[in-house]
Amino acid sequence: MWMRKPPILSHPGPMPKLDRYLSSEIARAVLAALVVLCMVSLGGLVADLIGEMARGKLAPPLLLSQLGLRMVRYLPIILPLALLLGLLLALGRLYRDSEMYVLTAVGVGPGRLLRPVLLVALPVLAVIALSSLWLGPLADRTARAMVAEANRNLLAAGLEPGRFSVLGNGSVAYADALSPDGTRLQRVFLYRERDGRMDVVTARSGQLYRDRGARVLALEDGFRVEGPLAGAVLDYRLMRYRRSENVLQPGAEERPSEDPAFWPTTRLFRDASRAARAELHWRIAPPILSLAFVLLAVPLARSSPRQARYGAMLLAFLAYMVGVFLMMLGTQWIAEGRMPAALGLWWLLLPMLALGAVLYARDGRVARPWWRR
Repeated sequence: MWMRKPPILSHPGPMPKLDRYLSSEIARAVLAALVVLCMVSLGGLVADLIGEMARGKLAPPLLLSQLGLRMVRYLPIILPLALLLGLLLALGRLYRDSEMYVLTAVGVGPGRLLRPVLLVALPVLAVIALSSLWLGPLADRTARAMVAEANRNLLAAGLEPGRFSVLGNGSVAYADALSPDGTRLQRVFLYRERDGRMDVVTARSGQLYRDRGARVLALEDGFRVEGPLAGAVLDYRLMRYRRSENVLQPGAEERPSEDPAFWPTTRLFRDASRAARAELHWRIAPPILSLAFVLLAVPLARSSPRQARYGAMLLAFLAYMVGVFLMMLGTQWIAEGRMPAALGLWWLLLPMLALGAVLYARDGRVARPWWRR
């Protein structure tokens, strides 16, 4: 009895190879987009940190650690864009080289394409959720604790024993010896200029502490000489003091300790305040919005071999900017009480997910002629 030979596509062998090929192409494109976006973001973060160092808000030894911690904090914003651009680059290249048309001819449609896309997208979505819900707030708390600890340490303030050092406010300081914890110093010399006058301070000992965000050096048992920088007027004053307090760096604008941005996510679930609800929805939104971008990327990448890919990328970048802007605006509305906390950001996330699902389901379908509709 003659039997029909089964089609090649029903064989289980070639399909995993196809999945590996497509997922590797998508993974390489997503990784390339992530590297470029991280380099751009690192440039902006380095500029911000150097500005904080110049204003005395950050000690120079903390530059690299603060850079890494802040990069973790921004991952929920960077990774969705990298995932979206990577999918568009990989799938657009397949359309440009006519590979997608060959796959469509052998029965690989948009529904079958979902498997290799999710092989790459699901781990990235997991990293986004982990960074947004746990790693980001943890990095924020760690960075804040490191800055607070450095503000109590003379070594982090830039003062080294046995050397003249320029501090954050332009003063020149010298200490003969420091305590092991970096908070006490012996035989101190301090020189500074302000309002056209010089100020020379010597002391037998000193201590560094924090007062309302300002770094203060308290000197004990010493002399102070004040006079003009230039001119023939002999207007000098000499005094002996028992204790003199000198502000090394002005107080930085510290975020309050009860700021929900520093709280763990579990604590946000238990708090019913508007600020906590806004922060909670801000952390939940990135992975869900990223899933909507994944579904939108597949139909946006469809193009003819001679069609340029940059139009779809520009449209995708515009969708990303609108989504992030509305997410920020909605979070602000919840914190200000202009939007019910129960509504949250679902008015944005659910329509985006529905739009992505509808466009993905309709991708590749041939429209019927108008006289048959």
